[in-house]
Amino acid sequence: MSPLRDALQELPDAVFADLLESDDAYLLVLDVPGVTAETADIRTEGGRLVVEARRGKSVPPEFQYLREDRPLFLDAELPLPREADGSAASAEIDRGVLEIRLPKADADGEPIPIDDASA
Repeated sequence: MSPLRDALQELPDAVFADLLESDDAYLLVLDVPGVTAETADIRTEGGRLVVEARRGKSVPPEFQYLREDRPLFLDAELPLPREADGSAASAEIDRGVLEIRLPKADADGEPIPIDDASA
């Protein structure tokens, strides 16, 4: 099992996530109701995907909480798959569904010249 898939199992129970893979990208789908583009921060740093999100809640003034199970914040650090290109990642949120696309680096890559030190 990949480290990213393992890490998704560690997310809070209130966060539902799917991880999809194609030949050229990974797609991470997170259900984050109440979160908007303005209240989310997603970045890659040090081989990890960092997701920080805040959801809005409004409570009518005549009510008070008896039970509160919907956390206001989601803070998650997930390992990037080895072949994911974090610098080319993109994200979109629509009605509380956050999609993070992580393209795979070109598998062919660029050749690295090797100098022959004995020549």
